[in-house]
Amino acid sequence: MLSKGDQLPDLELEDQNGALVSFSDFKGKPLVIYFYPKDNTSVCTAQACGFRDNYEQFQEAGAEVIGISQDSSASHKKVADKRRLPFILLSDPKKKALKAFGVPTTLFGLVPGRVTFVADSKGQIIHTFRADFSAAGHIKEALKALSN
Repeated sequence: MLSKGDQLPDLELEDQNGALVSFSDFKGKPLVIYFYPKDNTSVCTAQACGFRDNYEQFQEAGAEVIGISQDSSASHKKVADKRRLPFILLSDPKKKALKAFGVPTTLFGLVPGRVTFVADSKGQIIHTFRADFSAAGHIKEALKALSN
C-alpha cells in the first residue's frame, strides 16, 4: 500500500459524468482520495455523505476530494445525484487504481478495503488511513492531515 512519502500514480479513470480524469489534472492542489467498496451500501453512503457534509472545510484547505470504487460511472452518477455529492467519483472496474495504490482487500480477499490517501500539492502522500467498517474516521483523519 502506498504510504507517506510515496508519489501519487498518474492514472486516468472515468468519472460519474463519463469524463476521463487524471490525478495530474490536479497538480498544485492537495488531494483526498478515498477508496470504498460499493455504491449504495450503508457504510459507503455514510462515508460519502460525511465527505459531502465537510466538503467546504476541504475546499477551505485548498483540497479536492475524489472517491474511487469498482462501480460503474452510471452507478456513481446515480449516487452523486441522489446524495448531492459535490466531488468526483471515479470508476475503477479493472482495478487499475486499487492495484496502483496497493489497496488491501477484506473479507477473505473478496471486498476492496476502505482506505483514504491524502496527498500534498506536489502529489506526495502525506497521510494514509484505513478503517474498513468505519466511515467517520476517514473524514476526521483527512482534515487533520491537511491542517498539519
